[in-house]
Amino acid sequence: MYRWISLDNWTYSRTFKTPFDIRKWQKVNLVFEGVDTVAQILLNNVTLGRTDNMFTRYSFDISSVIQEVNCVEVRFLSAVSYAAEQSRCHKGHSIPPACPPPVQKGECHVNFIRKEQCSFSWDWGPSFPTQGIWKDVRIEAYNHYHLIYFSITPLFVKSAQQWCLEVESIFDVVSSKPIAGLVTVNIPKLQTQQSFSVKLQPGEGSIVLHVNINKSAAVEAWWPNGHGKQTGYNMTTTFMMEAGCQIEKFSKVYFRTVELIQEPIPGSPGLSFYFRINGRPIFIKGSNWIPADSFQDRVTSDTLRLLLKSAADANMNALRVWGGGVYEQDEFYDICDEIGIMIWQDFMFACALYPTNQNFLESVRAEVTHQVRRLKSHPSIILWSGNNENEAAIASNWFSIPYPDIGVYIKDYVTLYVKNIREIVLCEDKSRPFVTSSPTNGLESVKEGWLSRNPYDTHYGDTHFYDYSHDCWNWTMYPKTRFASEYGFQSWPSFSTIEKVSSPEDWSYTSNFSLHRQHHEGGNIQMLQEIGRHFKLPQCPDPVKQFKDMIYLTQVMQAQCIKTETEFYRFSQSEIINGEGHTMGALYWQLNDIWQAPSWASLEYGGKWKLLHYFAQNFFAPLLPVAYEDKGMLHIYGVSDLHEDHKVTLRVTVHAWSSLEPVCTLAKEGVTVKAQSAVPIYKEPICDLLGRCRNCTRESCVITFCLVGEDGLQSPRNHYFLSSLKDAVGLEKTQLSASVSQQDGIYIFVLQTTAIAPFVTLDVGSIKGRFSDNGFLMTEKKKTVVFYPWEPTSVEELKSSLILTSLLDVV
Repeated sequence: MYRWISLDNWTYSRTFKTPFDIRKWQKVNLVFEGVDTVAQILLNNVTLGRTDNMFTRYSFDISSVIQEVNCVEVRFLSAVSYAAEQSRCHKGHSIPPACPPPVQKGECHVNFIRKEQCSFSWDWGPSFPTQGIWKDVRIEAYNHYHLIYFSITPLFVKSAQQWCLEVESIFDVVSSKPIAGLVTVNIPKLQTQQSFSVKLQPGEGSIVLHVNINKSAAVEAWWPNGHGKQTGYNMTTTFMMEAGCQIEKFSKVYFRTVELIQEPIPGSPGLSFYFRINGRPIFIKGSNWIPADSFQDRVTSDTLRLLLKSAADANMNALRVWGGGVYEQDEFYDICDEIGIMIWQDFMFACALYPTNQNFLESVRAEVTHQVRRLKSHPSIILWSGNNENEAAIASNWFSIPYPDIGVYIKDYVTLYVKNIREIVLCEDKSRPFVTSSPTNGLESVKEGWLSRNPYDTHYGDTHFYDYSHDCWNWTMYPKTRFASEYGFQSWPSFSTIEKVSSPEDWSYTSNFSLHRQHHEGGNIQMLQEIGRHFKLPQCPDPVKQFKDMIYLTQVMQAQCIKTETEFYRFSQSEIINGEGHTMGALYWQLNDIWQAPSWASLEYGGKWKLLHYFAQNFFAPLLPVAYEDKGMLHIYGVSDLHEDHKVTLRVTVHAWSSLEPVCTLAKEGVTVKAQSAVPIYKEPICDLLGRCRNCTRESCVITFCLVGEDGLQSPRNHYFLSSLKDAVGLEKTQLSASVSQQDGIYIFVLQTTAIAPFVTLDVGSIKGRFSDNGFLMTEKKKTVVFYPWEPTSVEELKSSLILTSLLDVV
């Protein structure tokens, strides 16, 4: 219905009065922080220049064109038409893929335009190829000199045992002679003040200052969420130049080091792949970030804060900003700095091959230079990565390129990611690591000429892993990789989220709406198959009830699958089995949604938590017992991100599905859970365990377990199902009820049940907020859950909106 908008050309124009006396200024610039994407810029009918890259800043000298009253025009070309034309004009070999799969209902040749790649469609998002001014526009007027970029890089000098700051300033000097002056850097909290005599040469150039932090000041480092504070220090940099013009720059400076460790591991072929922050190895826990909206101007600081805070609240310490979206706005990285979310930052190239003609490369070089200069001061960014899955695309020959022609594409790949992007990154930022792709074999890929034979090799680098045809509760199907940077399963968002963009005739799993919103080939059927392995499929004659039941089950299934996979990665961190292991990262796909549709996200469009996000809060907990079964033996590991060893008690409880009273309990005291490790703490044949517990069977009983230490130290309570729940014996339909009361700014829900209830879910519809726990196994008569509202609400509103569901409510 709206496709014509993206196929048309649009002109933005306005008239404005110059708010200053033009004659007083040597140089006047018109600056566009972001133009999406292909446009001709005119001022007073004079063409200033053209834009062709959404990700770079454009500055036009308008000193000779500006008047008292002006007309500015931005004449856009359709991005879809431009991309098609660029593809048509491309000389030589084809650059695949030409078009997305039909199920995505998207546009073609997005790899020919430097624009948000998913705006032409993706397997979780719509095709809305926007065109417009997506970031600020301003006029800058100055005499003598002007500061264009300013960055701060902390370095720890081991030989001197001292922190040092590299302060880089890039200027445009309009004076015809060099300008001398004094630069003073002041960090009051660290009793550090240093002044430098500088000389700025005419034209564009940079000065780099090295500021030594006072050795007697106690510097608090920046730590990831869960590992310490995110201390930042206020810093003032004053430029006093002889021309009489003073610039004062206020910044927040953070101190942290980052290393990507790739070295041999005893007992294993290959190399490690893990991050050391401030000298400490950190297990990376988190997810992958996609654009929060198809229309970037709708992404407010409140939107970003809500989504990022939800990541931190689920015990995440990292997100990967995926390479098919956008380099996020400054505020995104500011919030990550503030709350301790580490960022794996892709450059914006994804799932495609790209041209390497001169114009394209020049545009990319400007983009990369601008983005690295803009972002490199952020401690949250710990890695630059050249692209998403493009090494794998060539290595696995996704695009069926004839073998004799592969060499041309490898040459293009090296030209773009190594000789251009990597070269600029290493020149602009020596403070953090760079990898060419994800997944990659890291140093092994480099050794093999930047393209490894198998970028999914578990002995090197990171892996992406998806499998929808096997049983996701079976941990043996997952790769015992060094670092899992993408993995996931789909689910549907809540009915309250779907309801906003649908009508009653859409509320069925097989409606046109349900098919239209599913952009992953076979996605809805894959979810049904995964559910069918362990749960009974809904059979309710009421189609709306059946649809709601399906939504619930997709979320239960997704949460349980990713719980199993993530726990596998976490318990693999300290062991090598058959040459594999030492897994040091788990970033599931994906954190957030771009619209209301089935996807791999744990946060729905608008920020509502799916059951997966509640599960993540537990499976990413700093202290966690994890169970798995191998050849009839139950193994429990103690997983810890804590910085010290702890003596804890392991409590194991076996319940019959038919009773709220435990069948038997076991307390194993004096268990040592080692700091930042995963260690085996318990094992027993399941038949022995069940035999001790009044002849429980796999179908009639369930195991729960937790770790309890001193001073209130406690893990979440975990569960292990001994059979599929569709085969469970003794499960009874429960009567669930809840009372709601207010306590200051939060709401207390006291739940009561008459029987054991799996996957108990509280849903308050469109009321914005989150619960302290959700989707849990209820094995006691009473449970208290807290609701944290994100906007004002009331007890009455919550009571009337509350829907309680457990597995046996699905009919």
